[in-house]
Amino acid sequence: MVRQRALALLTAGVLAALACVSPAIAVMPDEVLADPALEARARTLSQDLRCLVCQNQSIDDSNAPLARDLRIIVRERLSAGDSDKQVIDYLVTRYGNYVLLKPPLQADTLLLWIGPAIAFLIAGAVFFAYIRRRPATGGEAPSPLTDDERRQIAELVGDHRS
Repeated sequence: MVRQRALALLTAGVLAALACVSPAIAVMPDEVLADPALEARARTLSQDLRCLVCQNQSIDDSNAPLARDLRIIVRERLSAGDSDKQVIDYLVTRYGNYVLLKPPLQADTLLLWIGPAIAFLIAGAVFFAYIRRRPATGGEAPSPLTDDERRQIAELVGDHRS
């Protein structure tokens, strides 16, 4: 039991360490800008942009080839003198609001923002309707065993003991 617990803790520790290391590995050394201020801006922008092929992962954390291309575009546009807003607008124009990890609250993204709350309310309503309609427990006591049922149980118990 202790050995299994130790193995589970070791596995959890290794997975946690890998989760911390992977974002640092995503940005390749040849992508890093020489100017530390521009690089910091690029990293900040990259953390707010979604990798279009990954599940809810930023381009800063992703190793996908498309994420690498998007990181390079961000760095090229910053090096060309674009502001952060211009870089974001450029990517939104090309890929839509989906490229943003935190899309703005607009008419076309309203369902995205209120969808989870609606789903939660529907699930709660279904749960409470189920609770109210289910039969009450603790009603009638089960009927006592018949003589035939008692005989069958005695035979089964007798067979099991032999």
